[in-house]
Amino acid sequence: MNLSGKDITYLHGVGPKRAEMLKREINVSSYEDMLYYFPYRYIDRSKIYAISELNETSSYVQVRGRILKTELIGAARKQRLVALFSDGVSSMELLWFKGIQYVTQAYKEGHEFVAFGKPSFFGGKVSMIHPEMETIAEVRSKLSLGGLQGLYNTSEKMKNGFLNSKAIQKIEMEIIQSIGADRIDETLPEYLTRDYHLMPLHDALVNIHFPKDLETLRVAQFRLKFEELYFIQLDMLRRSKIRSKRFKGMQFEHIGHYFNTFYKECLPFDLTGAQKRVLREIRTDVGSGRQMNRLLQGDVGSGKTLVALMTMLMALDNDYQACMMAPTEILATQHYESLSALLSPLGVSIELLTGSTKKKDRDRILPLLADGEIQILIGTHALIEEGVVFKNLGMAVIDEQHRFGVAQRAKLWAKNEQPPHVLVMTATPIPRTLAMTLYGDLDVSVIDQLPPGRKPIRTIHRYDTKRADLYEFMKEEIAKGRQVYIVYPMIQESEKSDYENLESGYEKLQNVFPEPAYHLGMVHGKMKASEKESVMQRFASGELNILVATTVIEVGVNVPNASVMMIESAERFGLSQLHQLRGRVGRGADQSYCILVTSVKLSNESRQRMDVMVRTCDGFEISEVDLKMRGPGDIEGTQQSGVALNLKITNLATDGQIVQFARDLARKTLEEDPELMQGKNLLLNQRIQRMMSEKLNWGVIS
Repeated sequence: MNLSGKDITYLHGVGPKRAEMLKREINVSSYEDMLYYFPYRYIDRSKIYAISELNETSSYVQVRGRILKTELIGAARKQRLVALFSDGVSSMELLWFKGIQYVTQAYKEGHEFVAFGKPSFFGGKVSMIHPEMETIAEVRSKLSLGGLQGLYNTSEKMKNGFLNSKAIQKIEMEIIQSIGADRIDETLPEYLTRDYHLMPLHDALVNIHFPKDLETLRVAQFRLKFEELYFIQLDMLRRSKIRSKRFKGMQFEHIGHYFNTFYKECLPFDLTGAQKRVLREIRTDVGSGRQMNRLLQGDVGSGKTLVALMTMLMALDNDYQACMMAPTEILATQHYESLSALLSPLGVSIELLTGSTKKKDRDRILPLLADGEIQILIGTHALIEEGVVFKNLGMAVIDEQHRFGVAQRAKLWAKNEQPPHVLVMTATPIPRTLAMTLYGDLDVSVIDQLPPGRKPIRTIHRYDTKRADLYEFMKEEIAKGRQVYIVYPMIQESEKSDYENLESGYEKLQNVFPEPAYHLGMVHGKMKASEKESVMQRFASGELNILVATTVIEVGVNVPNASVMMIESAERFGLSQLHQLRGRVGRGADQSYCILVTSVKLSNESRQRMDVMVRTCDGFEISEVDLKMRGPGDIEGTQQSGVALNLKITNLATDGQIVQFARDLARKTLEEDPELMQGKNLLLNQRIQRMMSEKLNWGVIS
């Protein structure tokens, strides 16, 4: 049975109003969508407790009994419904604060129910707030399918519309019962399910919602996780093969004057072994005759920009132009200034193009670019505007690539009739399983060494009660000629939050660090680009001792003289963000410090983040911990990347082995049948075609 075309509107218990809400809130409109809306966890409903068995350590439990009487207590807007519930031996209270009219009509006195919820104890009495109520028949029906009950994520709007977890479960049950003796159409070839002992899709979907036992649930989860990852990898690897066939790369036949002269005479410091290894990998790519699509990962300060510059010089040596696109004007300007200084002995023509570029400069730059006289163009989104035309773009570098959507990268990719080589860079280390899933069609290079002379940054966690001592330490650093960043999570105070905020913090700091002994500047995302640039330049030149900022300085500021990064309300930031902010210091030869300031009251998760930051400066280790704590959807970059993970059941933090297994099998499948045209792979071909029709095919774009 094919469920993709069966509209959920006409299913018993749904109807037009609920169908509209399901579509709007969780993007569910068909039977198939609903069956692929999986529980986020399970509870054991096989045991029914006596009220006398409950104690303060009891978690979620179910109790069988009758409602003896109900009482409405309180005034109109603060009413609560209290029901006396007895199992024949002992009694407890059931309380409702919302939906009272519905509860009164649905759960009549004298009738028998099973109440499910978390018991509370106060004054020797036991109660249960907003219990889930079911009839004995409903409970027996579920127990026939197994004792484990799935819990489903629902939004506030859904709950208000009586579409809570229990209602979702009922809809799942209706679908399964409506299928009856039919079988849900299989999506994997018979040889895969047979050879790798995978549960049939029909059984997996039934048991993911109503598992018979824990082992059956595990087998069903494995089948569905494998399928999800297998098709992602199959699609990605297949498109990568198509791209390499369709788009022949520009062949950079030799390394010449620009690269060799820079290497011998202009390098600011010796390359690390990791930088040399990555340059060899890039050299192999651009000389192979195929288009390069390479992801360059490297921790903050590892020297990615230098590798990118030398990569662009390979293009210049072969009479091609190069460009570098950065996500912010601050970062683009910084790249332009640093690369211009490095390239000045070589006489390379390099220009900057951003949204703030004056019209007269823009009118000068664009004709020179079209004529090929500008060899390297640095810029922001301005590079992808229609009027920006290259003569022969051979190398496109995209910095902090997760800040750009795929469509934006596509426009840059189309700037040449023959697609340029592409190097995308990120300073946000990506866990291996996430990289395989998000960027599985890109070749990956990693710079895992810091340049010589860099001292590890000392990271310290302090409570806000010790702020005075921290200010004294900062004054000592400033007395040595160093500079300080102080970062806040907010611009203006929020009524809902007591986190330190930028404006009030800046006022206090002006009293702690008064003029003329100290010079402070403030920068945040709501300022005009020219204002931000002015403050940044004053800090970079040493005119300002202290830069007070929001996370706008997370990327794009390179001030080797800055030795202290103080992060206020550090518990408000994610691990990746804290690591990025820490990378703003430690860029010179002096010992640098990152101070994480938090309140004394910390959640266990916040305390764990602080401990990780203090323990290690390894961005890849931090990214793995971040993935486990927050999940892939929250890792910085995956939401903005334009690559929709849409993982419905896989947990990349724990399912790394399944990711690798799925990738290996997908590669094996394509080695045997690159076009998926063999009869045994007909199902795979149909599924891939459907995947392509449901989304824009950005697969040929890095």
